[in-house]
Amino acid sequence: MRLGGPVLDKYAGPDEWVAVLRDLGYRAAYCPVGTDATPETITAYARAAQASDIVIAEVGVWNNPLSTDEPARKAALAKCRECLALAEAIGARCCVNIAGSRGVKWDGPCRDDLTDETFALVVESVRSIIDEVRPTRTYYTLEPMPWMYPDSADSYLWLLAAVDRKQFGVHLDPVNLVNSPAVYFRNGRLISDFIGKLGPRIRSCHAKDTVLREQLTVHLDEVRPGLGQLDYRTYLRELARLPGDVPLMLEHLPRPDEYRAAAEYVRGIARSEGVSL
Repeated sequence: MRLGGPVLDKYAGPDEWVAVLRDLGYRAAYCPVGTDATPETITAYARAAQASDIVIAEVGVWNNPLSTDEPARKAALAKCRECLALAEAIGARCCVNIAGSRGVKWDGPCRDDLTDETFALVVESVRSIIDEVRPTRTYYTLEPMPWMYPDSADSYLWLLAAVDRKQFGVHLDPVNLVNSPAVYFRNGRLISDFIGKLGPRIRSCHAKDTVLREQLTVHLDEVRPGLGQLDYRTYLRELARLPGDVPLMLEHLPRPDEYRAAAEYVRGIARSEGVSL
C-alpha cells in the first residue's frame, strides 16, 4: 500500500514534482498533468515517476456522463475518453469518475439514479468509454457514491458483470458508502465486506473520514482523517492484504497543514498495525 495526496505547491517540471512528493513522504500521486499535455511532457512525467518509485494512482474526470442534456453528455463522454487515454499514456493505475446523475446536480441525488434504466445507461457509458480507448495497462473505474451506482459492494459486482470488460476496475472510497447510522456505527464490516468481494480488482482508494452529527434528521459530514469514525485500523489492515501496492489517496482538504495532519494520522494507525505505507 502507498499513501499519496495532491501536490498543492507549484512545480515546474518532473524533477520539482518528484521533489515535492518526497518532501511530503508520498509514494503515490495524482496525475500531474492534464489532457492537454504534449506526448513529450506525459512521457517525461511517466519516466520520472518510474525512476523515483512513484505510483501515479489515478486520473480524475469528475463530470456527468449521464446528463439529460445531450450535448453536455456527449462532451462529458469525450472527456472521459480523453482522461482514460491519458491514464493509459502516463501509466496511471486507473482513470476514475462517478457514474453520473440524471438530476440537475452532476454528483447529487436524484430519484431516477437508482433505477434499472439508469443502471443500463451506466453500463452503456462505461462500455463505450473503454471500447473507444481500448486501454491495455490502465483501467476505467467508478468511485462509489451514497446515492448513485455503485452504492455498495454488491452493486459494484453487478456492474462489473454487466459491463463485462477486462479493463473495468474498482475504486474504493468507504466514506461515500456510509449512508446510514447502521452502516456508520459498523463501518469496519462494510470495509471488510467490500474488500473481501472486490479486493483483487481495486485500483485506487481515497482516504477521508466521516462524522454523524446530532441534529435531526440523519446528517453525515465528510471530515479530515482522524476527526471522524471511519475504522482506519480495519481499512489499512484489509488494504495491506491486497497485491500490487494499492494507492491510498488523501483528498478534499483545504490547506497543506490539513494534509500533513491527515497523513500523520494515517501513518500513525499504520505503524500501530504494522502496515507499510
